Amino acid sequence: MAETVKYDESSIRSLDWKEHIRLRPGMYIGKLGDGAAADDGIYVLVKEIMDNSIDEHTMGFGKNIDIKISEHRVEIRDNGRGIPLGKVVDCVSKINTGGKYDSGAFQKSVGLNGVGTKAVNALSNHFRVQSFRDGKTKWAEFEKGELINQSGEEETTQKNGTLMVFEPDNTIFKNYHFIPQFLDNLIWNYCYLNAGLIINFNGQKFVSQNGLLDLLRGKAKEEDIRYPIIHLKGADIEIAMTHGNQYGEEYYSFVNGQYTTQGGTHLMAFRQSVVDCVREHFGKDYAVEDVRASIVAAVSIRVQEPVFESQTKTKLGSSNISPDPSSLTIRTFINDFIKSKLDNYLHMNPAVKEALKKRIEQSERERKELSGIRKLANERAKKANLHNKKLRDCRAHLIDLKNEDRFNTTLFITEGDSASGSITKARNVQTQAVFSLRGKPLNCFGMTKKVVYENEEFNLLQHALDIEDGMETLRYNRIVISTDADVDGMHIRLLMLTFFLQFFPDLVRNGHVYVLQTPLFRIRNPRNHKETIYCYSDEERQRAIKKLGGNKRVEITRFKGLGEISPDEFGRFIGEDMRLEPVILDKDATISKILTYFMGKNTPERQRFIIDNLRIEKDILDLDNVAA
Repeated sequence: MAETVKYDESSIRSLDWKEHIRLRPGMYIGKLGDGAAADDGIYVLVKEIMDNSIDEHTMGFGKNIDIKISEHRVEIRDNGRGIPLGKVVDCVSKINTGGKYDSGAFQKSVGLNGVGTKAVNALSNHFRVQSFRDGKTKWAEFEKGELINQSGEEETTQKNGTLMVFEPDNTIFKNYHFIPQFLDNLIWNYCYLNAGLIINFNGQKFVSQNGLLDLLRGKAKEEDIRYPIIHLKGADIEIAMTHGNQYGEEYYSFVNGQYTTQGGTHLMAFRQSVVDCVREHFGKDYAVEDVRASIVAAVSIRVQEPVFESQTKTKLGSSNISPDPSSLTIRTFINDFIKSKLDNYLHMNPAVKEALKKRIEQSERERKELSGIRKLANERAKKANLHNKKLRDCRAHLIDLKNEDRFNTTLFITEGDSASGSITKARNVQTQAVFSLRGKPLNCFGMTKKVVYENEEFNLLQHALDIEDGMETLRYNRIVISTDADVDGMHIRLLMLTFFLQFFPDLVRNGHVYVLQTPLFRIRNPRNHKETIYCYSDEERQRAIKKLGGNKRVEITRFKGLGEISPDEFGRFIGEDMRLEPVILDKDATISKILTYFMGKNTPERQRFIIDNLRIEKDILDLDNVAA
């Protein structure tokens, strides 16, 4: 008979604010992560503090924000009004306390629930807040949310504003590191949405004078777009849009200065409004997918008291532009703006109008040409029995597509039976899936999307990811290219990146594609295997040897391929401490230039890139094997 579990008054616990945040951090900052993804918790911490400074700027106080971020320390100083000195401690340590509840003090701000700064405080080893207000200052210091020291009111000559300093708790954010490109993108977005705001970040000045026009100029280079960027502004709304030559749709959406990476009601309204306006303007019932194909657009709106679908505010759930149920719906607000402004723009700019029409009609022709091939490819995919032949799926999808674990799913793309077998045996079957490549994939550089359906490997991969009709149905949050650390492995990696960048660039832009880092060496005490260190570089190998007593006292194993790592050991490398290298598009790079560089003519520069990025001994490389 099963033992009865005691359940009485002693079973009920009440947690204080900091205990609850530390016990359930995901409720407040989303996923934890180590910084390899742009939406990992350490960036959310930075954003929560920044949002307060941006809200001050939005209300007309403070044109400058100074940011210093080192390896494990963040410092943010604004020139806003400064927290009222009598509430300095309360504003960062009492849940549901803050100025955002006073709609007169903060109009159309991002932070509304009084949690963000408290979450940063609770999840930091060290947290310091200091307010400067009307010639006086007060500061307080905390450790993991616990107040350890505070000052009284003191005289100061510094400008009004707030300084916040924190160091994320490394027991919660394990092995974390800030990636400069993610921080740059975060800061640039603040500047694009607040024209004239000056942010000084680690000695570099960030400022935008043209808002979303500058954002799109950075994302869509002149040589890759079909017509000049359309830039329209109105009360509480701004848009920028153009069409390019790439596949897919590319959107950047914002609410009250918050980058809503998962879109929401405002982005859905914008996408539909553009289709409706174009149809009406040209008097043609264009297919939705033809109007949206290859679009690059940014949309920003400001609403009162926005409702987001999570604490991390990545998806807008509001239906109306204010809490008043009689106010305009967001869809009507955006549709009216697009219908008027975009229609007028096209009437006044006939060259842009003609270029837009040609782009839509080109997409229409390409779609119709692919329709027959697509149907045959889908039939072949069904006959191939994908789940038995290529894909070892995870239970999060096999059992229930609505399961919350789907947000934590990972697909490893491997080459060869041995590597595939090791990962399959070692993986977490609940959230990790494996797709096996057969040999080197085709170099699809310069080819049309027709090849995606004609090539069996590519066709089955797009079905495994479920991205044939767009990113909305993507089945795995992380796509991890898992190849050996040798010439062939690097080549396969480049071929897979070419496939994604050429035909599904949104996967890369939205931070879904990674490269798996596996250890090159195992250093251990032959008499006590508990003393084992896995090393990912030669520098780490040297440190491990020294730590365990020198060359004569250790056993050194060199892993030359994924298949040489046993499933038991592999399980340690694809768990919580998995090392992933995100594939990031540089701000100034274009996909066409990237593909030409990596997969075009086999130049000495490309050969040198491959050599410099291989994590193996350079003297064994054979450049003859590095052919495209």
